Amino acid sequence: MSIQTHQPNKSTSPRILAIANQKGGVGKTTTAINLGTALAAVGERVLVIDLDPQGNASTGLGINRLPGQTSTYQVLIGEAGLATVIRQSEIPGLDCAPSSMDLLGAELELAEYDRKTYRLRDAISVMCHAMPESQRYSYILVDCPPSLNLLTINSLSAANAVLVPLQCEFFALEGLSQLMKTVDRVKANLNPELEIQGIVLTMFDRRNSLSEQVAQDVRSVLGAKVYDTVIPRNVRVSEAPSYGKPVLLYDNTCAGSHAYIRLASEIIRRERSLRAA
Repeated sequence: MSIQTHQPNKSTSPRILAIANQKGGVGKTTTAINLGTALAAVGERVLVIDLDPQGNASTGLGINRLPGQTSTYQVLIGEAGLATVIRQSEIPGLDCAPSSMDLLGAELELAEYDRKTYRLRDAISVMCHAMPESQRYSYILVDCPPSLNLLTINSLSAANAVLVPLQCEFFALEGLSQLMKTVDRVKANLNPELEIQGIVLTMFDRRNSLSEQVAQDVRSVLGAKVYDTVIPRNVRVSEAPSYGKPVLLYDNTCAGSHAYIRLASEIIRRERSLRAA
């Protein structure tokens, strides 16, 4: 597969995207690691921040989570700086701040902290100001847990925008409605710059009339917020995490790999339009 490179985003501030959906099994983590890989493949410098206690984004990028290692948990409670927990993946230009199971109790602990909804935002800010310009990230992707808890609120408070993976299933719009209400509340009270970056339709099966119907319904409600690119239901995409690899490394010729490259290109085009506006 030929990948066309471009001039990377040279802004001193990274574009921070929270990849969120309170429903599990919608392709959220798969989108985080494969979109990150695709962006890195076209010349962007990318950091994936894993805020899901399950740690699937970390393991999906081949990052071993060993007992006693610092993680995003220590970052949130102030015991470690974000830069100190970042680890390189095998993809050039793509790094990961791994999670740990300690995040399961983070919500109760954070309730006692000052700026409890801004812990991630503050950590990212400190890291970015300390980094030499040549090492700064152009994109930071935050893989949120599959719930609307304080970890997700921290992600939304830190982000410029939300990218929502949406499985093509019957109740897709109902779950999306709840998430959008949360985004509106965060925008009104915590982060006035927050916006919906876009909705990406995942696990799309052209043989299934329901997938087509859901896609039509979502586009009729949300219009241009829905990406043109759809992520197909693909065996190779499902297999890749068990090998600790994004699908673009596992099999860069499959339909899923091609879809994530197209999605990365579409996101970059939208970013260019925003900067030019």
